[in-house]
Amino acid sequence: MPDFKKLQLTRRDALAMTGAGLLSLRAMPAWAAAKLGDDGIYHMDWYLESFLDLSEDLAGATAKGKRFAVMWGMKGCPGCKRMHESYMADPKVEAYIRDNFEILHLNFLGSREVTDFDGKKLPEKPFSATYDVKGTPVIQFFPEKADGLAALKGQAREVFRMTGLPEKNEFLAMFRYVREKAYEQSQFPDWFKKQV
Repeated sequence: MPDFKKLQLTRRDALAMTGAGLLSLRAMPAWAAAKLGDDGIYHMDWYLESFLDLSEDLAGATAKGKRFAVMWGMKGCPGCKRMHESYMADPKVEAYIRDNFEILHLNFLGSREVTDFDGKKLPEKPFSATYDVKGTPVIQFFPEKADGLAALKGQAREVFRMTGLPEKNEFLAMFRYVREKAYEQSQFPDWFKKQV
């Protein structure tokens, strides 16, 4: 019989256990297209289910060998619609992102409380302002570890950012750029020119 005193259950583990039936689906290719939620933003069944604690989410992604990114959307956003109904509908694009990233999708106009790397809590809308997010879609890419992030402010915590919606090949390349840590060697435009 296991020693239950030695078992530690994090909030992330508890959340994962509640959706244990869905875990097998996450390992499979996505069968369903993005769905427009009641909140007006698109949802993919593999997007991160979260307690909205960025430090916890980043650590969880790193533990799975993935990178952590925050995606901002809002109701009526044409770029968000195109990204989800066209780009993410491409099995190659969707599979690469799903297999290599944990995506936390936040609502630019939302009111859910988010805990930042420094422990401060704010609803989504004012939280977006602390990172100078001014529209959608925006994807913030973060480093593999939260070490030192609490001392930084806003965008200085990011390793890269996608603002607006680029063409599909550039969109996927941005994820590759982060996954391969190419940002440590060169700026995205220079790196991207060598890829095409």
